[in-house]
Amino acid sequence: MKPALAIGHNDLRLFFRHRASLVWLLAMPVAFTYFMGFAVRGPGGPASPRPAVFIENQDQAFLGKYFLDTLGEQGLRIVAATNRAEAKRGIRIPADFTQRVLNKQSANVAFSTVDGAGDEAAALIELRVLRALVAINGNLVEHALATSGQPPTEEGLRALNARENPVQLDSRFAGRKPMPVGFNLSLPGNLVMYVLMNLMIFGAATIAAERRYGVLRRLMIHPISRGTLIAGKVYGLILLGLVQIAVLLLVGHFLLRVNLGDHLPALLLTLAIYAWVAASLGVLVGSVVTAEEKVIGLCLLASLPMAALGGCWWPLEIVPDFVKLLAHLVPTGWAMDALHQLITFGGGFAKAKGAIGVLFLFGLAANFTAAKCFRW
Repeated sequence: MKPALAIGHNDLRLFFRHRASLVWLLAMPVAFTYFMGFAVRGPGGPASPRPAVFIENQDQAFLGKYFLDTLGEQGLRIVAATNRAEAKRGIRIPADFTQRVLNKQSANVAFSTVDGAGDEAAALIELRVLRALVAINGNLVEHALATSGQPPTEEGLRALNARENPVQLDSRFAGRKPMPVGFNLSLPGNLVMYVLMNLMIFGAATIAAERRYGVLRRLMIHPISRGTLIAGKVYGLILLGLVQIAVLLLVGHFLLRVNLGDHLPALLLTLAIYAWVAASLGVLVGSVVTAEEKVIGLCLLASLPMAALGGCWWPLEIVPDFVKLLAHLVPTGWAMDALHQLITFGGGFAKAKGAIGVLFLFGLAANFTAAKCFRW
């Protein structure tokens, strides 16, 4: 046991001597987690910015201001003249807006385009302006019915607006498994992908380099068995993976505001087993492939497709059934199942134990194969 621990600690020390390696271990996973969180956002993901409009209010009476307040309630951001360049569309409220409404005449607002603004922003703004107009007209009709046709007043309209809406829309996912989106997808996905990729590359490249420089042959003169050497290499890689896991979880929780759920012990157990699987696969590749120049390319060729198939890049809920089957032929698919169950769906250890058990079997198989195929 002691020689295996010494081998693992020495490998970890050698890794941190190369500062450039920290970019792939820490900086790249954090950056990809952040950017992919925005790329795959959807319901429940990061909120879209409120579209900006410039309002030219020529009406000094109360309905002009009431219309502005209603636009804000519909999700539009009203910018001042000094920030007019930010606006996607412009709206002009005529000077006789309030007077025409009080006289029971139609009152129109002018809707103008802005150079450089896209059609998507225009459509969103038009929809929200229409909703604001419907809301105002609805309040005017309701006020007229309640007061037997008396002219509307600002106090009366705001009183109507302040009442509790008798119709409530309750929007929720139909099942217990909402589709993971935003940072709830990018954090587990990048964690699984980068732990696998980094541990495979570092583990295989280290063994290949030590074989080329004769380090492994020199170890043969010491009373170290093949199993002890493999255990030490796997142990060092697990420590490296745990460092990466800890950093990503801290960043995800405190900076990206990902709720890691109420099952942190089960989550840490899952990630520790997965780090063992990834480390074992790295040692396996280094045991089988003797050409050092082929190791990194082979590890990338193996880890990236496994990440894609396993659901690290997109939710498995949206892929065809045959892709779901392929996803569960590789460890990444089971790791993503367990992490989403614990983080996104809140199912707890009872729901994730099946996936955790399969990951454990992957680790045993990789360790056994590496021990059989290892070459000094």
